[in-house]
Amino acid sequence: KKGGPRAKADGADGEGEADTSTSKKQKKMMKRLTIAELKQLVSKPEVVEAWDVTASDPRLLVLLKSTRNTIPVPRHWAQKRKFLQGKRGVEKPPFQLPEFIAATGIEKIRASVMEKENAKKLKGKMKERMQPKMGKIDIDYQVLHDAFFKFQTKPRMTRLGDVYYEGKEHEVLLREKRPGHVSEELQKALGMEPGGPPPWLVNMQRYGPPPSYPNLKIAGLNAPIPEGATYGFHPGGWGKPPVDEFGRPLYGDVFGTVGGEPEEQLASSLTREGWGTLE
Repeated sequence: KKGGPRAKADGADGEGEADTSTSKKQKKMMKRLTIAELKQLVSKPEVVEAWDVTASDPRLLVLLKSTRNTIPVPRHWAQKRKFLQGKRGVEKPPFQLPEFIAATGIEKIRASVMEKENAKKLKGKMKERMQPKMGKIDIDYQVLHDAFFKFQTKPRMTRLGDVYYEGKEHEVLLREKRPGHVSEELQKALGMEPGGPPPWLVNMQRYGPPPSYPNLKIAGLNAPIPEGATYGFHPGGWGKPPVDEFGRPLYGDVFGTVGGEPEEQLASSLTREGWGTLE
């Protein structure tokens, strides 16, 4: 007989080996680092993202991402929908000429010429196509020269690594904003009194200054409050100054008792006078 007990036993052993063997995909998953392990191995763990562990060399990838002036890959690479799919159906605004070109009045001249062209009949348009007339837009060339060589302004350029992404034009520009400066519009929106404290001062006194701006001076937290103002939790009060159990300020000169920085002491043989005069 061909199919004896030994043959059946060998077949059972083969099936068991097939079940216990791991596939290439499983081996690859076993060798892959976790996100926590990768963050412990690199010098800048804040740049590690969830998909970095799937790279062939995750440590090299994180090193390249943390290098200065590295341009990141556009964020839409992982999105399933196509790029700019959300802008379909949105009416595109017409192109506007720069101010120095619009000041020449070229738009009005061109609009009047186009109006005359549209008023012509078909016969006149065909004749114009066969025998075109030149010099319809009459403009002073000195005005054009001054517009491009005197009043021309540089367009706004993007910075290094500034990549466009969907919805970027709707974001608020923060280049003109300074941390710690409260504009009049913001004061009105928050209902602040003139010379009064900002509403977030009490939380800062409780939890500390913002870690992103360690050198920022905030009145009532690490700098003295304005003259005439008082501490307290009444309307217009500046809260409670952050001090330790001995009454010493925690974050800076909140009482204004520390004097200014000492002036630089020069040696007796040195003077601040000039070394001579230029003829």
